[in-house]
Amino acid sequence: MHLDDFDFDLPDAQIATRPVRPRSAARLLVAGPDRLTDAIVRDLPDFLRPGDRLVLNDTKVLPARLFGLRHRATPSGSGTARIEVTLLEPQPGGQWTALVKPLRKLVGGEEIVFADGFSARFDARCDDGTALLTLNLSGDALQVALDATGAMPLPPYIAARRPADAQDREDYQTVFARHTGAVAAPTASLHFDAPLLAALQARGVAFSHVTLHVGAGTFLPVKVDDPTRHKMHAEWGEVSAVAADEIAQTRREGGRIIPVGTTALRLIETAARDTGEVRPWAAPTDIFIYPGFRFQAADALMTNFHLPKSTLMMLVSALMGTARMQAVYAHAIARGYRFFSYGDASLLLPERENSRRADHGL
Repeated sequence: MHLDDFDFDLPDAQIATRPVRPRSAARLLVAGPDRLTDAIVRDLPDFLRPGDRLVLNDTKVLPARLFGLRHRATPSGSGTARIEVTLLEPQPGGQWTALVKPLRKLVGGEEIVFADGFSARFDARCDDGTALLTLNLSGDALQVALDATGAMPLPPYIAARRPADAQDREDYQTVFARHTGAVAAPTASLHFDAPLLAALQARGVAFSHVTLHVGAGTFLPVKVDDPTRHKMHAEWGEVSAVAADEIAQTRREGGRIIPVGTTALRLIETAARDTGEVRPWAAPTDIFIYPGFRFQAADALMTNFHLPKSTLMMLVSALMGTARMQAVYAHAIARGYRFFSYGDASLLLPERENSRRADHGL
């Protein structure tokens, strides 16, 4: 296995910078082991069976990108510098890890002012290139301040083309977001709207909610030729006892478990790693799924189209086979599908679903 196995060429015009409207009007490429079907996301109920269960990630994205000023006294008076901060993860004592640009302009103890009454103290640089900051607000007061001053932390390939705006507050958040903590959206879930959820329910498809707070590390490139040497970022997740019981019941009754998005898949596979069955779980996970991985929880996957040479491209290749995914992506590119976070979706139905159902006596 080599990093180049997961590469492909994508025309810039197929990188989506805005979602389609309504959400469920996005295109859907349904990929089985030997057949491809071009559809629309609103057609999803036609490709699922009564008794199937979709696993949805209900994390909520923080408007975590902030712009502030650093003030510093100089021999000639005072100097200011514009500082961009993307909050990543809270730490004990009110600290946060953050991406800071330009980090070189800061020295320990300096203050970054984002708005009246809202600021951060720069504490230290971390070995991984992030920074430690202490915010002057926490809890509900911090949420209010972020809602008032922060921007949605759009992926780098969108942010390089346009700044986040008010529309992204709605577009980059799922309709079932509940638990605040992500700095990136579970993007496959962005395609769901109320009419689609109702149609799925009428079809007899059930839902379970889990939480994985997606971190900015999801966009980190793989920098080693041997992907197995790549170190995954850790993200906090939770599978409740209710969700674990629902998944177990669906399995007993012969339904399929279909995560919506790679985040939900990674979480339930983490929760099933020790016993082969999805158990309640609440902890960070750094699970890395690449070809050769033995899936124990997921029967299929709904997901967007991913970056070349990314860990997510490796994950879908593990599910479907590397050669099969290259064929799926070649079809999507040739047919003009839109890629990445605001792009179109795929429904991946691997052949192993049948053999795994047989293993469980179904």
